[in-house]
Amino acid sequence: MTLDETDKRLVNLAQMEFPLVAEPFAALGMELGVDAAQAMHRIDRLKARGVLRYIGPLFDARSLGYQTTLVAARVAEHRMEEAGRVIGRHAGISHAYQREHHWNLWFTLAMASGADMRSEVRKLADALGAEAVVELPALKVFKLRAYFDATGGNAPGPQSDTTVSLSDGKAAELSPTDRAMINELQQDLPLVARPFDSMAARLGLDTDRFLACCQALLRRGIMRRYSAAVRHASLGLAANALVCWSAPSGRIEAAGRRLAALSEVSHCYERQTDPLWPYNLYAMMHGRTGEACQDIAAEVSHHCGLDGYVVLFSTQELKKARVRYVV
Repeated sequence: MTLDETDKRLVNLAQMEFPLVAEPFAALGMELGVDAAQAMHRIDRLKARGVLRYIGPLFDARSLGYQTTLVAARVAEHRMEEAGRVIGRHAGISHAYQREHHWNLWFTLAMASGADMRSEVRKLADALGAEAVVELPALKVFKLRAYFDATGGNAPGPQSDTTVSLSDGKAAELSPTDRAMINELQQDLPLVARPFDSMAARLGLDTDRFLACCQALLRRGIMRRYSAAVRHASLGLAANALVCWSAPSGRIEAAGRRLAALSEVSHCYERQTDPLWPYNLYAMMHGRTGEACQDIAAEVSHHCGLDGYVVLFSTQELKKARVRYVV
């Protein structure tokens, strides 16, 4: 899809922080020099053409009492179609990709903190017909901020999330109002002039109070942001690569911070290793070509003194959705 300059600015602004105000499309339109109706029309068109996925909240799973992990599986090619159906039906799986490697199926899994994650991974392995699986939970987050510049240049994106160690993460204390707000917010924002009015009314709140509660969730870090999600391939970023390093413990921090500073990197983690998979530093890279991703991985490896790494390119997106957290 060819985007005009207003479309490009809209995509960039909506990814930054969508306005949490009573009339968000009017506020967005004011930034773009169009009225609210035109802003809604453009968003509707961008969704229909596959540029925007949805507009809504992104919550911090641990704050809501959830645990998450990355899972890699080895699945025979003839079983991949059925594996995609299994993944599509599982409410706890948000992202899933087929990748160019003998560990060819990768997905993220979220479950309530009291649930048995290991048991669920084993059940999924059976349902997928996997020959083997490895569970790779995160130990530290260096970056968790997907932002794709629609101008094709280097427009500054939002500030990356702060590096966070996950060893002692705890669930937030949630009031009944917090819980009602979180459950209500988890939907694609309706394309009407005052979309928060109906949400607030369902909770017995006026709109100003509802929006004040939204801002409080943001300040507390329970809601990481409220924004648009973009299909990166629709902006010409056809290459999607998961790069995994086997990094010496003393070099993980510096390498993680260097990766987090790159606009081509949307996610960067230190993860637990497995006897079958010795890699501990992970970065999701997006580029116009596979060679561009390879070049970035090589440059970071050289600069940080890292030798062993693999670049796993996506060949198929099996699922990409935000998990609906029930609190």
